[in-house]
Amino acid sequence: MMSKEIAGEERPDIQGDVRGDAAGAPRLLFVEDDDTLAAEVVEELTARGFSVRHEGTGQAALEAAMHENFDVMVLDRMLPVLDGLGVIERLRAQNINVPVLVLSALSAVDDRVSGLKAGGDDYLTKPFAMDELAARLEALLRRPNDTRATMLRVGPLEMDLIDRMVRRDGREIELLPREFRLLEYLMRRPDQVLTRTMLLEDVWNYRFIPQTNLVDVHIGKLRRKIDLPEEAPLIHSIRGAGFMLRVPD
Repeated sequence: MMSKEIAGEERPDIQGDVRGDAAGAPRLLFVEDDDTLAAEVVEELTARGFSVRHEGTGQAALEAAMHENFDVMVLDRMLPVLDGLGVIERLRAQNINVPVLVLSALSAVDDRVSGLKAGGDDYLTKPFAMDELAARLEALLRRPNDTRATMLRVGPLEMDLIDRMVRRDGREIELLPREFRLLEYLMRRPDQVLTRTMLLEDVWNYRFIPQTNLVDVHIGKLRRKIDLPEEAPLIHSIRGAGFMLRVPD
């Protein structure tokens, strides 16, 4: 079930460089076999500016995704006959690279890892807040169409995902594994506010949010390597919200 905190909230429009149907609404395929939850999510996402198609089985979702163009998918992991991971694996085998957010009650780290290894682009556990689902969908929609690229570029920053190399204007930057993962997360979501909760869940794979300054410490270390004193800062702290990777105008 979704957090009831969404009731009565103002529903923001989808912002940024996103794709969509003829009317400009992002085309979303929502796959969930719980009809009550599905009706609630479809209503909320439609109100937030999405054009939503709902399917209740993995097989129906696979057929829809193979014959229609969607900008993003939200896919329940536990589906009858053909489960969510099976749907993703078959889509990727057909070179259908629509971004997929896996929705699941399974919250263990191994479950998250298996969802991403199957080809999912993001993983959100139930229960969830509608604001977070919408924010994650916006993030997926703002990614370049080729989400399987092995080279990420944001302004002067380059990240080679195969050779595990990072450069800024040709300057090589040595990063520890966690710093590399953190920077990759930032580079895949430029110009977006990323909360500490999002970073703890997606970079550190925490299932609960401890009282810790872990994110701030790692952001500080990463900033000192990425933004030298004579360079324009790329990593910004957003007071009361989180952090953002932004290229100066």
